[in-house]
Amino acid sequence: MPSTNPANDKRLLQRISHAIFGAPKHLQDTHLFHKMALIPVLAWVGLGADGLSSSAYGPEEAFKALGAHTYLALLLALVMTMTVFIISYAYSRIIEHFPHGGGGYIVATHLLGEKAGVVSGSALLVDYVMTITISIASCVDAVFSYLPVAYHQYKVPVACVLIVLLIILNVRGVKESVTILAPIFMVFVVTHVIMLLYGMFIHSDRFVPVINDFGTGIHRDVSSIGVLGIFLLFLRAYSLGGGTYTGIEAVSNGLQIMREPRVQTGKKTMIYMATSLAFTASILLLCYLLLALKPVEGKTLNAVLADALFSGWPMGKAIAFVTIFSEGALLLVAAQAGFVDGPRVMSNMAIDSWFPHRFAALSERLTMRNGILLMGTAAIALLFYTQGSVSALVVMYSINVFITFSLSQLGMSRFFIQRRREDPQWLRHLAVHLVGLALCVTILVITTFEKFTEGGWMTLLITSVVIGLCYLIKGHYLKVRAGIAQLDETLLDFPTSGPVNTEPVNRNEPTAIQLVSGYSGFGVHTLLSILTTFRNSYRNVIFVSVSVIDSGSFKGAEEMAALERSTRESLERYVELARRLGVAADYRMAVGTDVVESATELCHQLAEVFPQSTVFTGQLTFRLEKFYHKMLHNETAFAIQRRLQWSGLTTVILPIRVRI
Repeated sequence: MPSTNPANDKRLLQRISHAIFGAPKHLQDTHLFHKMALIPVLAWVGLGADGLSSSAYGPEEAFKALGAHTYLALLLALVMTMTVFIISYAYSRIIEHFPHGGGGYIVATHLLGEKAGVVSGSALLVDYVMTITISIASCVDAVFSYLPVAYHQYKVPVACVLIVLLIILNVRGVKESVTILAPIFMVFVVTHVIMLLYGMFIHSDRFVPVINDFGTGIHRDVSSIGVLGIFLLFLRAYSLGGGTYTGIEAVSNGLQIMREPRVQTGKKTMIYMATSLAFTASILLLCYLLLALKPVEGKTLNAVLADALFSGWPMGKAIAFVTIFSEGALLLVAAQAGFVDGPRVMSNMAIDSWFPHRFAALSERLTMRNGILLMGTAAIALLFYTQGSVSALVVMYSINVFITFSLSQLGMSRFFIQRRREDPQWLRHLAVHLVGLALCVTILVITTFEKFTEGGWMTLLITSVVIGLCYLIKGHYLKVRAGIAQLDETLLDFPTSGPVNTEPVNRNEPTAIQLVSGYSGFGVHTLLSILTTFRNSYRNVIFVSVSVIDSGSFKGAEEMAALERSTRESLERYVELARRLGVAADYRMAVGTDVVESATELCHQLAEVFPQSTVFTGQLTFRLEKFYHKMLHNETAFAIQRRLQWSGLTTVILPIRVRI
């Protein structure tokens, strides 16, 4: 027989939720930030895996683009290594100047203006959705390389299951998900170091012929396609292998999850990632060349390489499988960057009102659940649209990455030009960012031109749609803010007359419990409505506020303390105003991530102390309700009212009209 007790049903749902997603974090824990933060090695796993995993598809795409001119892979390996270190060094400078994270969005916003910021942020969001999608699709491709072709029809369903599992892991928490996936990362590192070093060692006799082939190939192609033809061919292969560099920005975007001192932790993580990526990508290209590999239908080029190298070993097929399986598994880890950094970019944009404010909220596990769910859902949709095609996804992925890269390098170049009088080393720093800018713009332009009809147009269309939505959302919030500003101008300095009530609140008197946020015209309007609409009905007013810990304030103990101090000061101002209006007043506050849950609990506690109490709260009311209002505004008042009235506590919502 099903349960008829709502309280029991709620507790059951909570137990199920905690079993899947984990129990709530305790905000009062003084060591909370230290426990949740990542040391450099774990940050390398959680964020660096995005860069390292790109070696699974970036070098392969570049090598294939060379066609019959594979001798150029020797030069390509060298240039790839240089590019990795140049971009990584440039992002290390960004880490120094923007230690709170945010990466490309924050850099573009602060250094180039909010218009460049919203372009960079939108490109990053689409990019992180693609990070998840391409990582999972490549993971499935690698694993299915060792399964019969008949089973390949199950690639997309398997990929969807993996995305759902990552959503659950990330809702539990970043550190928890990274710790679980760390062994996979280490298996990849060990197996690939063995494979690559072994590949070079046993083919060391091929180095001289390969160098000779390079000279012969250059001489032959100069006479057939000319120097310009060789340069354009190389530039095309270099650009189409741009997926190799796509995870480098992840570290600068995710500084908030790193252990103090964050800048040093971030720079160490960047060194780990750059070194491992440069080594893996360049040696892979060299091994392709040494073994003269050719693409095989249904297999990745790395799978072909592993088969060729380990074929003579005892249990060689099993070792090759473990090597490529670890590559696929690493791609699963790499999808972490999308779930870690994507919601953080989204929350930064939400704080700036480019996205609905609810995307800055934290769950009881102190994760950005709304952003994680949106990123995962969008990745699944993109997976079905592309049918898991890595070739199509690489193109879509690379374009947006290099939009953000280019804007970041442009912003940093402008920054050092402006600081040329204060910074004696400005020219050295500027040179790095200008070279990085030239490389990024080159890859962006060539990839967009070459692959526009093969998926590039879709990337630009999706990004443009996101930018357009951001402007619509920001426009709405600005109109609402202007309407509320009118209340502030009218009511914040509200004049009072008559004696100040200095009596303490009396628990036996009728009491109005008013829910407030900061001290604003909105809250003052609600208080005046209570006192005028219910004249002489209430002798006490208790102001209740929740210090909501969102992604903007959850950066350290100092930020949380500042938030609590600000909330207390606002409440004291409300109490002072109420007493000047002749009413006994006091306040209560709490700290939490869920304003509905925390406010409801406080109201229940007050109702026990003040039995003759009624809860009041204000709610924005628009002349014409639109379908998107509920999405952009949290409807907190109605959610609290439903909970309190269900438990028998009268709750009144007072409308606050806003003309927009």
